Amino acid sequence: MSTRISDKYMKLVEWSDEDDCYVGTSPGLFDGGVHGQDETEVFKELCEVVEETISIIKDSGKPLPKETANKKFSGKIALRITPELHKAVAIKAMQEGESISKLIQRKLETAI
Repeated sequence: MSTRISDKYMKLVEWSDEDDCYVGTSPGLFDGGVHGQDETEVFKELCEVVEETISIIKDSGKPLPKETANKKFSGKIALRITPELHKAVAIKAMQEGESISKLIQRKLETAI
């Protein structure tokens, strides 16, 4: 089985309480998405939209965006914040007896 270019782009289908339906998107490839009540049908239509989007981009002569499927993550994030926030985070980490990295990781896990 050969790999299609569209297989190299992430495709997500998630339930949206706000829209009261499934929403399919392809982060990094296009904004917006596909909507519907049937998760399988939304994914099928999303795959078609990804194929069409790739064709349109290629036909325009523009380069395709970076591939997003199977992307590897290092676990490191360079984060720029104000010195005041840095100080506040450092103080909070000290108060809680943990490193700044652990505090930020815990807060992000809770927020996500």
